Amino acid sequence: MIGGARRPREDGPEPVPPSHQGCAIDSVRVHLPAQCAGPRAELRDRHEDGHHLHHLVWRLGSGVRVCSSAVLGGGIGPRAWILNAQVPGGYPRLDPDRHLAEIAAAEGLTGPGAGLMTAAEVAAYTTGHDGGVTATVTTGLGVRGWAAAPETTAPETAAPEFAADKTVTPETAAPETEDPATRIRTQPRPGTVNIVVGLPVALSDAALVNAVATATEAKVQALLDAGLDCSGTPTDAVCIAAPEPGPDGGEPFAGPRSPWGARIARAVHTAVLAGARPARDLS
Repeated sequence: MIGGARRPREDGPEPVPPSHQGCAIDSVRVHLPAQCAGPRAELRDRHEDGHHLHHLVWRLGSGVRVCSSAVLGGGIGPRAWILNAQVPGGYPRLDPDRHLAEIAAAEGLTGPGAGLMTAAEVAAYTTGHDGGVTATVTTGLGVRGWAAAPETTAPETAAPEFAADKTVTPETAAPETEDPATRIRTQPRPGTVNIVVGLPVALSDAALVNAVATATEAKVQALLDAGLDCSGTPTDAVCIAAPEPGPDGGEPFAGPRSPWGARIARAVHTAVLAGARPARDLS
């Protein structure tokens, strides 16, 4: 699953050599999202395989740890960069980690990093800020649902969000007499909520894990506050970036009632709510 994690090497995953699939990646910076503290993100514009796409890049440098469920560089460890890349619906590749490494290499990113993917429009990212914490969110809710759902007999695909807007098959195609505008409206839209949180203070291992849970709780609260009947999508991912701890081990808590956890929750809630409201209007 695209939102799932892979176990990193102890020193973090190195970018994978290019597989030479598809066209060359050509990207340019669009602008810097305004952020109040922590690592800054760049919105980048790229043309790849005939598609005009965007991605966000955080150039963290040294001394930053990331706890994430990212498909590339997931887990806890030092990371020099974070990448949140848009891919087209009907994503054909079966090696998203290698693809993310190719995009990272085109950006000149080196060392261990964390990479996320989404079929949602990355340029429509939203942000939330609270007390030095910044949350940057890309929101796609076309494949949303509840986490605790009945078991299905059909196997779950590796990337349900990316297959969401594939060309319909003859078995699922609408009758020719159907209004084309109606058929377009009823086609599923991409889904994935990717959350990247930057903090100015170090967190312990336990607090990093707690921060992921807090961000997820805040996401669900925002979705409900937006009037959506879901807890997220099957491929949501979270990255928490914070300085490496010193001898004191870092902040011990990041639950929603701790000082830094509360800031994480409010920042994430603000960003997700801003991104979820348009999805509600399209429902």
